[in-house]
Amino acid sequence: MSHEEILECIDGVAEKINRDYAGKPVMLLCVLNGAILFTAELMKRLDLDCELASLKLTSYSGTQRMDTVHAATALVGDVKGKNVIICEDIVDSGNSMEFLLGYLKELGAADIKICTMLFKADMFKKSFKVDYIGKSIPNDFILGFGLDYEEFGRNYKDIYIINE
Repeated sequence: MSHEEILECIDGVAEKINRDYAGKPVMLLCVLNGAILFTAELMKRLDLDCELASLKLTSYSGTQRMDTVHAATALVGDVKGKNVIICEDIVDSGNSMEFLLGYLKELGAADIKICTMLFKADMFKKSFKVDYIGKSIPNDFILGFGLDYEEFGRNYKDIYIINE
């Protein structure tokens, strides 16, 4: 996926968020480390008052997805009573988002939406909705533009498929 195509996807997501939240402040919750580049590009395109929070989750070991999700860091930011938009680089199984939805509800977020740059629809089996999707992709292991393999490749401006 070329850098230009990535930016077009982000433009489309930003347009929808701007329309849905016109005149309302939002808190973007960047899921570290993968969503840093996506969140930064998205934030530049929003015509809203934005706060930024972050949280690091772990759900992968190499190319293998684990069944459980863990918070690897504490939440940086206060979500109580706020409109929170979770910004994720990719949603596949939905396990990370399921964990975050429950966690943010417990912390008192007023409204929670899920925003992802990439979505693997064939892998997603959860009952909740992913509200903002940049692009649906097949079930390949990819890296670039924030996505990594063993913490490398995040800095690539394009997105590539890894062939093992």
